Amino acid sequence: MEREMEAMQLVEFRGWLLEDERERSTIEKYLRDVEMFFSWAGARKVTKELVARWKEYLQRTGHRPVTVNGKLSALNKFFSFLGWNECRVKYLKIQRRVFRNTEKELSREEYIRLVETARNLGRERLALLIETICATGIRVSEVRYITAEAVQTGRADIALKGKIRTILLPGKLCRKLKKYARKRKIASGEIFLTKSGKGLNRRQIWTEMKAICAKAGVKRSKVFPHNLRHLFARTFYQACRDVVKLADVLGHSSIETTRLYLVSTGTEHAKQLERLQLVS
Repeated sequence: MEREMEAMQLVEFRGWLLEDERERSTIEKYLRDVEMFFSWAGARKVTKELVARWKEYLQRTGHRPVTVNGKLSALNKFFSFLGWNECRVKYLKIQRRVFRNTEKELSREEYIRLVETARNLGRERLALLIETICATGIRVSEVRYITAEAVQTGRADIALKGKIRTILLPGKLCRKLKKYARKRKIASGEIFLTKSGKGLNRRQIWTEMKAICAKAGVKRSKVFPHNLRHLFARTFYQACRDVVKLADVLGHSSIETTRLYLVSTGTEHAKQLERLQLVS
């Protein structure tokens, strides 16, 4: 069966995603990926065969398997919304990773350098923001839940993806946040605000972190908010060895997602192989 795409379908898809309470960043990604398919397909009618050819095109043009699957996920979601289920295609089968890329892993020492560099540059808000994300394991989209009220009670209730979870804020972090809030005369609402009083968005946080990489002596490829969440996950697991509890703290629906955070580095994997002593 052939289907015809129209611009209005994207508008309606966006509205449906908003009603489904999807994160704004997720909605933007879905729309970008669907628009990419629109652009590639041009005036051609949509069929499963055409979508399969797009899948092959993405692989041929150097997109990583995980990226290809991400784009297919957005497109399949779009087709499900339209009721075009016959156009959906299967994802690429990816073997579970045994170890991760050391080049992208942020170490505790590098994290400390980032915080100290931000503080030495007089960027108090950035230093405290980095500490808050790393000490709680929150997503960058959850920074808005760090409020003056949450700091007073030592816990924050985070509503995301139709679920509500409560995270605890370390005492030392609360003391720092209270001092910062008093200094900025923030009595209620979000702690991390722009000069105009608006909450920081993902792009602003990302940009500010990247800006101090050189002075901190940390590779830019390692510095982004989600890497702080990964560092929290590894450190938390090393302390308690409870992957189920970690999944709850991170807000993961699947433990398999949490396990991805705990994959050892290539260097650690190599050391484990050496300890086997299977080569004479």
